[in-house]
Amino acid sequence: MNEFLPEINLDIANAAGAANVSTTVQLILLLTVLSIAPSILILMTSFTRIIIVLSFVRTSLATQQMPPTQVLISLALFMTFFIMAPTFSEVNDQALGPFLNGEINEQQAFERAAEPMKEFMSNHTREKDLLLFLGYAEMERPQTIDDIPLTALVPAFAISEIKTAFQIGFMIFVPFLVIDMIVASVLMSMGMMMLPPVMISLPFKILLFVMVDGWYLVVKSLLISF
Repeated sequence: MNEFLPEINLDIANAAGAANVSTTVQLILLLTVLSIAPSILILMTSFTRIIIVLSFVRTSLATQQMPPTQVLISLALFMTFFIMAPTFSEVNDQALGPFLNGEINEQQAFERAAEPMKEFMSNHTREKDLLLFLGYAEMERPQTIDDIPLTALVPAFAISEIKTAFQIGFMIFVPFLVIDMIVASVLMSMGMMMLPPVMISLPFKILLFVMVDGWYLVVKSLLISF
């Protein structure tokens, strides 16, 4: 039965010819890329903004682990795939498809795949953040998107996304903070200072969130922001 299984040989020292060495190196590079794929997904897509905003919603409601972390991450992943679908489709048409068909090599595939990703990230990156990394590396100001190196664009995009997510999270926090303050003031005026205000305000916050269809509004705001 072993004769039907493909043989993978990572022994570079005993490789017969440059072709086998090249194949082995390509396989090692592929395994390396797969190992950092989660970081690529998090930092180069809309996932960062979405998961931070969803976490802010749960924190502002003070519902502890409801919804569970696995649910929030799964929702953020599917929303990321939905938002990034046009970009991923362009990457597949320009880079992945031709590479699998043998029309282009690895370097050309990487360059073509980077173009739509750079366009997406540059549209949501603040100029101030990008200039921070370009200035630190003493790079010249780029004239086009293609001139922006990924080493500077990715971290600039990440901190821009974090700031935007915190801005949205602040707007989500405000109404629930008002409810907490009102409940705390009422309890204090009634002399019930030993009763935690969170116990009383939690049902009101959940009721308000349900009445205004909060999850719909949060998801709609995230989609519009992209």
